[in-house]
Amino acid sequence: MVSWFILAILIALSLFAILLYNTLVKKRQMVEEGWSGIDVQLKRRSNLIPNLIETVKGYASHEQETLDRVTELRAQVSALPKDDVAGRAKAEGMLSQALGKLFAVAEAYPDLKASQNFSDLHSSLDEIENAIQMARRYYNGAVRGLNVAVESFPSNLIANKFKFEKAEYFEIEDAAERAVPKVQF
Repeated sequence: MVSWFILAILIALSLFAILLYNTLVKKRQMVEEGWSGIDVQLKRRSNLIPNLIETVKGYASHEQETLDRVTELRAQVSALPKDDVAGRAKAEGMLSQALGKLFAVAEAYPDLKASQNFSDLHSSLDEIENAIQMARRYYNGAVRGLNVAVESFPSNLIANKFKFEKAEYFEIEDAAERAVPKVQF
């Protein structure tokens, strides 16, 4: 009778361990899926940048420094390894700042702002930025779920045994982007 009880406990513990392992695998896959979503949107933005630069060049050719900076940052982002979350987050933040400066330059050129091509590119970039934000929220939520499972008992026992690791959040590194805008009336 005792041996059946012990066998039942071992089977229950084995099933529980399998359940925890499968949960960790699912959470890791969700993180990878989330990163893939961010990567797709960042690639879309990267592909749009050359068209944007060419459009601005036609109207604001003496703003070469800003145009060169955007091009340089785009190349840096493209050169980073796909799985370097922290590096990509930092580089993408700098690229976002440079794009912001590019649009600030565009404000000084009424003909450029009135250009349908520029307007279409600007709208596309806004749409992509919104998609990046959504993908980043999904990814960071998946990372949170995985990290909690990797650190929580008893799933941390399975995570340690099978080498599940915490994932990195995709965070904004620039404190200026986190700052609350000052509003004056």
